[in-house]
Amino acid sequence: MKATRALVFDMDGTMVDSMPAHARAWEHFARSHGNTMPVAEILRRTTGRNGVECIRELFGADTPEDRALELIAQKEEIYREAFSREFREVKGFGAFAAQARAQGLKITVATAGDKHNIAYVLRHLKLAHAPDAIVGGDEGLPGKPEPALFLEAARRVGIAPAECIVFEDAPFGIEAARRAGMRAVAICSTHSPEQLSGPHVVAQVRDFEQLTKTNFLENLHA
Repeated sequence: MKATRALVFDMDGTMVDSMPAHARAWEHFARSHGNTMPVAEILRRTTGRNGVECIRELFGADTPEDRALELIAQKEEIYREAFSREFREVKGFGAFAAQARAQGLKITVATAGDKHNIAYVLRHLKLAHAPDAIVGGDEGLPGKPEPALFLEAARRVGIAPAECIVFEDAPFGIEAARRAGMRAVAICSTHSPEQLSGPHVVAQVRDFEQLTKTNFLENLHA
């Protein structure tokens, strides 16, 4: 097994505990546009996909891109307003990221979220250091389960996929890590360990405090 040189973090449900707010935003948004799809099904179809892909899952594959962008902007504004009232990180994320950086690991973010959601999350997290690379879902890359977002994060820091570990909370993201040739840690904040399994998954935890308690970073090169 190659040494680990970079960590690649999904954002929603991994860095921040935002999925309940996303669920409420999707339900409100969908109902306001006459879409009665159950919110659980909306999340199953959309989590990990970029904005245009999400809208086309709900309103049809032939939805024009400009209309899809207009609609996803509406939904994300609802989400940001909702999450602002209860913003919280996934327990221990900030401390874990700081410890990883202190050990010389590159810190990257690869999310289907757009630049507005990324800026919003980073502004509220108040990390001591900005990530070494950020790849968003509005950069023209396909969303998860395609591996493009993760591969681009690795490319931007000049590190081979096999030397990266992905942190993910969703099945599409775990599959994207596999397709990228990266190991993965399942953050079981929104899905069960059974839903986030695979031969490339090296740990399954509730949050980053659990990783810290088990000396995950210290044992990376053991």
